Amino acid sequence: MTPDRARAARELLAFYLEAGVDAPLGETPVDRFAGPETRTDEPASAPAVRRPPPPHPAPASGAAPPAPEAAVMAARTAAKNAATLEDLRAILDGFEGCALKGTARQLVFADGNPQARVMFVGEAPGREEDLEGLPFVGRSGQLLDRMLAAIGLDRSNAYIANVIPWRPPGNRTPTPQETSICLPFTRRQIELADPDVLVCLGSPAAQALLEAKEGIMKTRGRWFNYHTGTRAIRAIATFHPAYLLRQPLQKRLAWRDFLAIKQALG
Repeated sequence: MTPDRARAARELLAFYLEAGVDAPLGETPVDRFAGPETRTDEPASAPAVRRPPPPHPAPASGAAPPAPEAAVMAARTAAKNAATLEDLRAILDGFEGCALKGTARQLVFADGNPQARVMFVGEAPGREEDLEGLPFVGRSGQLLDRMLAAIGLDRSNAYIANVIPWRPPGNRTPTPQETSICLPFTRRQIELADPDVLVCLGSPAAQALLEAKEGIMKTRGRWFNYHTGTRAIRAIATFHPAYLLRQPLQKRLAWRDFLAIKQALG
């Protein structure tokens, strides 16, 4: 292989990895664009393609996933049955109403200290989070750790989660239906953790939890009241660390938000 072709192959593999294509489906490549007369995957002598088992088994009944409206109602009922965060995690692990569970490797529930006074909520886990089973462990998580350290916090005195607990395929944006299905669990998670300050990282989290209508540039730095049903929690929106990695000049505004968080914690 020439150096140019080798470099092109490495770049293509890097593109696939970034897009979330990180597992082979078979040992033998198949040219899906070849015509019937040139296809090499049809003869009986061709090696059988061995596919890995799905990350999660289908329901024993074999029934199709419920309609979105039914899934949302099922999520609300299931979330209410959780008396503790451990209950909620177990319920989520057995919940079959969100199709993202079938494409993710594992549930990404939370990290940090559930008794902490401050809780951070992002949008959805990425590839590294899906592998580790913990939120914010990739590049954006490393930046979040540095931001926490700048105001005297770390994961021992902060609680971290996402609105969506399963990684969307290829790190795509979750659909509104997926968010609606997962939201009752996130709301119950906040209610059970009962922090004094809730921080929404990024516009999707702010829109889902604070019902913010404007973009993050206008929402960030503002204080809201988040109502759990038993009390109001002070809530603020700020930039998602992944956005700050793409737009480092906005770190100055995020710094103001984190100083406000520090002051609120007193």
